[in-house]
Amino acid sequence: MASRYHEVYQAWKRDPEAFWADAAREIDWFTPWDKVFDPDDGVYGRWFSGASCNTCFNAVDRHVDGGRKDQPALVYDSPITGRKQSFTYAGLKAEIVALAAVLQDLGVGKGDRVVIYMPMVPEAVFAMLACARIGAVHSVVFGGFAARELAARIDDAAPKAVISASCGLEPGRVVSYKPLLDEAIRLAAAKPESCLILQRPEQDCELVAGRDHDYAALVDAARAAGRQVPCVPVLATDPLYILYTSGTTGRPKGVVRDNGGHMVRLKWSMFNEFGIKPGETFWAASDVGWVVGHSYIVYAPLLHGCTTILFEGKPVGTPDAGVFWRVIAEHGVAALFTAPTAFRAIRTADPEAELLEPHDLSRFRTLFLAGERADPDTVKWAERTLGVPVIDHWWQTETGAPISQDPVGLGMLPVKYGSPGVPMPGYDVRVLDDAGHPVEAGRLGNVVVKLPLPPGALPTLWNDDGRFREAYLSEFPGYYKTADAGMLDEDGYLFIMARTDDIINVAGHRLSTGGMEEVVAEHPAVAECAVIGIADALKGQVPCGFVVLHGKANVDIATVEKELVAMVRDRIGPVAAFKRVVPVARLPKTRSGKILRATMQKIADHQEWTMPATIDDPAILDEISEALEKHSR
Repeated sequence: MASRYHEVYQAWKRDPEAFWADAAREIDWFTPWDKVFDPDDGVYGRWFSGASCNTCFNAVDRHVDGGRKDQPALVYDSPITGRKQSFTYAGLKAEIVALAAVLQDLGVGKGDRVVIYMPMVPEAVFAMLACARIGAVHSVVFGGFAARELAARIDDAAPKAVISASCGLEPGRVVSYKPLLDEAIRLAAAKPESCLILQRPEQDCELVAGRDHDYAALVDAARAAGRQVPCVPVLATDPLYILYTSGTTGRPKGVVRDNGGHMVRLKWSMFNEFGIKPGETFWAASDVGWVVGHSYIVYAPLLHGCTTILFEGKPVGTPDAGVFWRVIAEHGVAALFTAPTAFRAIRTADPEAELLEPHDLSRFRTLFLAGERADPDTVKWAERTLGVPVIDHWWQTETGAPISQDPVGLGMLPVKYGSPGVPMPGYDVRVLDDAGHPVEAGRLGNVVVKLPLPPGALPTLWNDDGRFREAYLSEFPGYYKTADAGMLDEDGYLFIMARTDDIINVAGHRLSTGGMEEVVAEHPAVAECAVIGIADALKGQVPCGFVVLHGKANVDIATVEKELVAMVRDRIGPVAAFKRVVPVARLPKTRSGKILRATMQKIADHQEWTMPATIDDPAILDEISEALEKHSR
């Protein structure tokens, strides 16, 4: 069919308030808004000011009341444990209500924060929605993060309670969560009053008397007592959650998501952008610790009345590279959303897709890729293998939903490989030079979004309006800085080429090289260091550390490398994938002392580069090239 994209996008541009007011009819409100958009509220304005609502009510209760109570809402599939479990909308509500009662008994109320440090188990979803039900603000921390990283988030959010588990599971090993949680609480200045711990059968843990409580025991008691907890009305502009993303200083940024605009944007996206109808099954193969998990495992599919898949496994190795096909076929998945990394891994393990043959994918319509740039080879392989459209799209933790894609529900546009598509309604995307001037079509520049941001995008950072302005709004007045470099072509398609700061993307996980440098610099043998992201065929990018050793350091570089890898793993977590250390005599710098990381990255990736005009000593770049070549032998 002919695409309606241009018509819809222009309707938004002509009257943004009317556009989003119309979209908001898909949400049930307790009281209506005073203004669709109030430009005088918050840092750059707020959406649906004065309205009251509840996200849990819209995601669960209204479907129970509206005829979907017996439809599967959440399907848990864990090839690691071999367990599967399905929860109808009525069953999901029962679990959420019981947990909400427990949280209230622990003193958690409207506006209180709850940190959720969980593996990919149904209880993680129950925890998010139970917080939303009682007006508490959840902050999910990915289970792979180390104690120090968790402590930083606890200190920033100051939670009244933590919900965690005894362990997480990786192929072939058990990851003990409780010692990490205990150490994080020891390190944190902000001490939570209580911790609710899910004891998993693979490994239980000791509970700290007076602080820790058994999740199953308390929830079972609340359920048996028939406890009822109504949805607490909150303002549309009240926070639903805080999700921490890496900052360039190594200090995490607490991205705030509000209730009202978030629901409106996600509900609108499910059909218009992803082409999914209520009642269909949607699978985001991500983790609830990341924004994709928040938006498209939990909130968007449930707001839309879909069945959502919670997958505890890997694209390869649980047990093989055919597990995605098995899940799609077994659960009747209409669309899959995953990272290009996953398909690169599947392709590497099964290049001819022989493991696809036994599975019936007749109900599968669309593959969506996001998290890092989808290289054309991977996209074309997926198209050939699956025989369905493969949609690359681009968004950020800060936006909570796509900035740019090919909108399936509005009718697909011609595909341009290497582009995540066209800007979505709400996003007036521009490309500016460093001085803030527009660049012509096809020229690389800073990708920015004209303010205001649409519903669902972050209104600010947690308790830090000043940092929000400085990080996102000050460099290009009137615009939101995405910190990505890219270009718009003559047809309005966006091409994202690289980050403009030192955030790297490891298998879809945004990580700060600055944070890694802080760890590497603590090693007693290291005098100076620089960590850059270099291209990796599987993960998109992996970090590489360049170290200048102390002149008198009598050490074996292999030992230093091993110790540095262990330090980064301990402080940041295994998700950092930090495994490569290159010794150098000195680092290339500008005359003002700034390390030329971007040039180092181009050299490491064998890209064309030009000599920086401000370099202090050009000969150092030859030394970097020689060091990389020597290390790769």
